Amino acid sequence: MLFPAIFAYFEKLNEISKEKRKDTMNTQEPFVITISREVGSGGHTVGGILARQLNARYCDKLLLESLEKQFNLSASAIEKLKGEKKNWLADFISFIAPVPSARQLGADPRFTQEFRTDVTTEDIFKAEVEILRGFTDLGSCVIAGRSGFFVFKDHPNTLNVFITASKAHRMERIMRKQGLPEESAEVLIKEIDQERDNYTRRYAGVSRFDARNYDIVLNADGHTEEELADIILSYIG
Repeated sequence: MLFPAIFAYFEKLNEISKEKRKDTMNTQEPFVITISREVGSGGHTVGGILARQLNARYCDKLLLESLEKQFNLSASAIEKLKGEKKNWLADFISFIAPVPSARQLGADPRFTQEFRTDVTTEDIFKAEVEILRGFTDLGSCVIAGRSGFFVFKDHPNTLNVFITASKAHRMERIMRKQGLPEESAEVLIKEIDQERDNYTRRYAGVSRFDARNYDIVLNADGHTEEELADIILSYIG
């Protein structure tokens, strides 16, 4: 376990008076919930459940990658589009649902940018930040990963969550979900943990495993994704 025991469960949150809780986010106003998680903990699924329960948009890695690949966006291109159109991100989201074909993309002059080979990881990070922040203009949202706790550190109505789990829990879930043998699941966990922490350290300047980044840290062991979502909802109140 990467976290000490004091950051364990929040099962008894309903027994704690609201007066004694932190000043949590207000669901009656546009909000952002960021979900950081260890691979295999079920955090991605928890984020989707929260988004549905709270009637909020869900932004995850797949959506970001779809935007980047389909539209080949750089941070500067996004800035230009934002200047031209207030609801630029809403247009994109509606355009990729369903995902457009190459023919459709070529027929729309908004998405005919030349393919770029000079995009750096810094360019990608900046573009992702612009996309993530653009979601807040569309209303309440749940953000999975991508150092969301850092991107929205100055947002006035945010809740930052980290979901961890024991290695055994993570191994079992990955083996079951992805059909991987034990050895492959163990390698996958190690590689993704390192990649995600490197990403966070590089751009946020902190470790993603530092509990001080978050309002809630939950251990997924012994809980379903639905139960974890309920714990977070009870914390919000």
